[in-house]
Amino acid sequence: MPVASADVVVVGAGLIGLAIAWRTAQRGLTVTVLDPRPGSGASAAAAGMLAPVTELHYGENALLTLNLASSARFGAWSAELLELTGRDIGYRRCGTVVAAWDAADLAALRDLQAFQNDLGLDAELLTSRQLRELEPAVAPGLPGGLLAAGDHQVDPVGLHTALHEAGTAAGVRWRRHRAVAAVVGGGAVTGVDLDNGEHIACGRLVLAGGAWIRELAGLPPEVLPPVRPVKGQTLHLRSDSAGLIGHVVRGSVRGSPVYLVPRDDGRVVVGASSEEVGFDTRPRAGAVYELLRDAQTLLPQVSELHLEHVATGLRPGSPDNAPIIGPTEMAGLVVAGGHFRNGVLLTPITGDAVAEVLADGTVPPELRAFSPQRFAVASPSPG
Repeated sequence: MPVASADVVVVGAGLIGLAIAWRTAQRGLTVTVLDPRPGSGASAAAAGMLAPVTELHYGENALLTLNLASSARFGAWSAELLELTGRDIGYRRCGTVVAAWDAADLAALRDLQAFQNDLGLDAELLTSRQLRELEPAVAPGLPGGLLAAGDHQVDPVGLHTALHEAGTAAGVRWRRHRAVAAVVGGGAVTGVDLDNGEHIACGRLVLAGGAWIRELAGLPPEVLPPVRPVKGQTLHLRSDSAGLIGHVVRGSVRGSPVYLVPRDDGRVVVGASSEEVGFDTRPRAGAVYELLRDAQTLLPQVSELHLEHVATGLRPGSPDNAPIIGPTEMAGLVVAGGHFRNGVLLTPITGDAVAEVLADGTVPPELRAFSPQRFAVASPSPG
């Protein structure tokens, strides 16, 4: 059996895996990334919203802190990747406008604004007139909305390309093979077997396989993170001229959430469905119809756009909808998964923090609330 070695092996070449590999290689460790189809997971279908404010749900204060910290790093990350690779990752400080569908929706936005302001976040209520002044293309008659100036966006495909090139420049080795089994000895990870019969010896193994993170054999079930696939679809539309909307526009049409993300090249990304259907990635006609229907209800001109592409991906969901990041109970095994809707947003802080775990053996304070060990089941007391 052919044998290779690396200080760190990363399983998964999505945004999270690439960020970890790049930052870890920059710290002087040898890194190999395994993935037969890099970038084909959740990031391929992501819209790229950086929305720590408008994705906020009540009671998610720890996740909000992590989201805000990661969002604050994107400006520096964008500049660094541009300098290293010459790639513009499409980072835009565009803000988000949330349109209220009716009076009850507006009342809910008012409560959300108060909650966000209490947390020190920038959220401004909009009258119907202010909403139309900010986004003239929204449907007439909407009662108002909310402006979250701190929400931004990035192009996930451009970010993936830049991270791959930055990792290559830092010495990361890429293998287009599937990891089939971890190898364990003395209670610690010692390597990984590939689908081509090769074995790679390593001191640390990082599971960053998104929705497929539990598919690696050879590990006890209790150290695998409780991640499940959540299917999502996005639509890529194109306008004959840029400028239909200037902000990310979100809304809930008769209880169905929808968002529209403008790109500089005239594209508009519409998302996103959410379905618990296992690993089925086939586009569903009903989901496409519902997204187009709701997007057109908010912005009538959507009907004039051209449908270019339907993207389907699997988000890695967790039991508490929060990421699972850090060392496991098994020596040498590190997890970076369960990012659910925040995978793009949390790419910088996950890459930086996991690189610190791998290089220094210390868990940064920002990761402590998201430890894989928070799901461990306590052993029953004797007697």
